[in-house]
Amino acid sequence: MNENAIPFNWPHMTGKELYYIAEAHFQGRLAGDGPFTQRCHTWLEQRSGCAKALLTHSCTAALELSALLLDLEPGDEVIMPSYTFVSTANAFVLRGAVPVFVDVREDTLNLDETLIEAAITDRTKAIAPVHYAGVGCEMDVIMAIAQTHNLKVIEDAAQGMMATYKGRALGSIGHLGAYSFHETKNVISGEGGCLLVNDPELSQRAEIIREKGTDRSRFFRGEVDKYTWQEVGSSFLPGELIAAFLWAQFEEADQITAQRLATWQRYHDKLAQLESEGIIRRPIIPQECQHNAHMYYILLAPGIERQPVLETFRHHNMGSVFHYVPLHSSPAGQRYGRPHGDLAVTNSAAQRLIRLPMWLGLTDDQQEQVVEVLQKALFLGS
Repeated sequence: MNENAIPFNWPHMTGKELYYIAEAHFQGRLAGDGPFTQRCHTWLEQRSGCAKALLTHSCTAALELSALLLDLEPGDEVIMPSYTFVSTANAFVLRGAVPVFVDVREDTLNLDETLIEAAITDRTKAIAPVHYAGVGCEMDVIMAIAQTHNLKVIEDAAQGMMATYKGRALGSIGHLGAYSFHETKNVISGEGGCLLVNDPELSQRAEIIREKGTDRSRFFRGEVDKYTWQEVGSSFLPGELIAAFLWAQFEEADQITAQRLATWQRYHDKLAQLESEGIIRRPIIPQECQHNAHMYYILLAPGIERQPVLETFRHHNMGSVFHYVPLHSSPAGQRYGRPHGDLAVTNSAAQRLIRLPMWLGLTDDQQEQVVEVLQKALFLGS
């Protein structure tokens, strides 16, 4: 890293990752579902309260596994926000299902729970809320709607590790949940993810689908005398080296979260004046949500052009970026999905949102520099 640059992200290592990788090699276990994978599963189950945790090679894989698990068929519909990563939609499109894009809330940029019911049709099979920036969706309302209409809920908690809604871990509230351990997330393994199975009735099938459609895991536990092909599945397992790296991160997950929250709060305090002057809007965290400081973003006031601001950051070697292009406006989104309503909040936020550098080890001085450049870009500073 250029010592004068402030990158958007810088992957954190606790110091034990390489030691655990060497230990996995010494044990002769490099393929998936070895001792480190089992440690990670146990940790996730204890911390989240889910019925079963299953590491995957990405959050994308966890979402694809969930689509297989729910037996989605061509023409089925899944309600989700448009302001999300493509994996949320791709997982269902791969099964022939239709993403139905619903607008987000103005405060959290999460799926607007008040718009869900009107989007339900006789083809709707599931709701896929996305916990944007590690801030929980209004899950009590979403789960009540799902129960009324006999729908499944798949939480895309890619950004939600170590965050809660009313004291419950994000990803553990719906029938299924998915985490990401990509290097841009809080707790990382380079690439990696996890499926949280919260409905115990889905646990055994999830295990089978993840293991290429076989009951191999039951065989290794001594529950069957041989393992065979049981149903459609794929290879969703990460290698044991990934799990070893991840275990080092899990051991420090509380400390990582606390440090990120402190960094997030420094931004929040430094940017209060700009918000009071109506130039930006800072993130809003509902009282029932404990976020994880996954990101710090601002929304520019309407009428302020974003591109010059981003170019100013780039000129100062600072990694500030916009976020998603709404899926409903993308070529694939128009081909495979359909919008419900005008998605006005989504369209507005997508044009105004800027993410600031956010990583473990970012210093107060560096954050001060980021804020000064932001002020300069907005013609408020020198």
